[in-house]
Order: sequence, then C-alpha cells, then structure tokens
Amino acid sequence: MKRAVVLLSGGLDSATTLAIVKDEGYEVFALSFRYGQRHEIEIAAAQHVAKSLGVSKHCVLEIDLRAFGGSALTDTIDIPKNRGENEMASGIPVTYVPARNTIFLSYALAWAEVIGAHDIFIGVNALDYSGYPDCRPEFIAQFEKLAQLATKAGVEGTRYQIHAPLIEMTKAQIIRKGAKLDVQFSLTMSCYDPTPDGGACGECDSCLLRRTGFREAGIGDPTHYAPSFRAKPLS
Repeated sequence: MKRAVVLLSGGLDSATTLAIVKDEGYEVFALSFRYGQRHEIEIAAAQHVAKSLGVSKHCVLEIDLRAFGGSALTDTIDIPKNRGENEMASGIPVTYVPARNTIFLSYALAWAEVIGAHDIFIGVNALDYSGYPDCRPEFIAQFEKLAQLATKAGVEGTRYQIHAPLIEMTKAQIIRKGAKLDVQFSLTMSCYDPTPDGGACGECDSCLLRRTGFREAGIGDPTHYAPSFRAKPLS
C-alpha cells in the first residue's frame, strides 16, 4: 500500500481531502499544526476527523508563528466579519498567515522522506475567494519542483507529487464530494474566531464561505454556532 502524508487542519476542505486519499487506497499519515492560531480548537477537530477516517498515524506539531505575527490569526488584528463576496475577492485578507503553506508543506516533505511516502496532499482551494497566494496552482507546482531538488530522496530519483485535489472545486462541490465519502462534517471546524466553547461565529470569511457552500450543495449545515449568532440571509 502506498503511503501519503496529508495536511489536516480540521476544516471541511482538509477532511474531504483526507477522505479522498483514503478512498484512493493510500495508507494515510495525517499532519496538523498548533502554530499559535487563535482558532486552536481546530486541532481537536483534526484529531476527531483523523480518528473517524482511520489514519495510520496523526502527528500534531507545535510551532509558534505568533513570534512573527502579521496575521489576524496569529496577532492582535481584528478578524473581518460579514464581508460580501466582492469584498472577499478583492486583495489578500488579513487572515493570510505569511508563508504558512510553505512551512506546512516543508514539514510534510520531511516526514514523507522519512516514511518513504512519495505523495503529499493538501486541501487548498483557489475558487473560494480566499485570495491566499499559497493556495494557487502555481505555488503547488513550484513546491513540487523544490521537493525534487531539496531532498536526498529527490536527488536520488524519488518523484514527489504534491496533490491538491480540491484546488479547482467550489465549496459546494467539495461538500458534495465529502458527503459521498461519508465525511462527518459535524466534526470539522472552519471558524477563524470561535467562542471558548467551540461555537463558530458564523460571520468571518471562513464561516460565510462554509455556510454558502452547504446552502449551494443542498446539504444541511451541521455546524455548531455560538448561541449569540443570528443567521442573516446570505447574498
């Protein structure tokens, strides 16, 4: 059985990616990060998802990107709320964490080299208005080239592949795909600004995209929202 390293944040995109990898017959090694994110509750979600989908090993690494800050997720910067699609689509939002996916993929590559895996999966998506530069196909292609040059295994002939199976899918398509693969979306956490008890705010960009995705997919939203959240009509 081929091995694969899967980056698992605990959100619905990474959970669906993990389910796809399992469905394709890989032995899965899931990798999550506690990196100083304000929504650290996603780590518990990742652990629940990994257990529900049956990975061979789930590793949670601790790094502290708060030392650099520069993002609403790792610094004292307000999380944007209730933005419209046009606003979300204009520019790179303050929730972008500098070089995060480059850092995460570097750790995944190191683990892949150690366990003899040639495939790394990441649940990035270029069509959900996030505007993140490290979620684009160009970035994935360039990191794959780096993997061949920067590792002993690559220099000796291993062909590493960085897979982003969701990159051209809408959020609704991702949700439908996950539903077909029996992903328990109730275990996932997407919110950037959850309450201490784990309730999603329902108003940050990530929550809005998730809510719209479930609506457009025609699937009930199982998200646990904060008691203070009162849903407004989505545009």
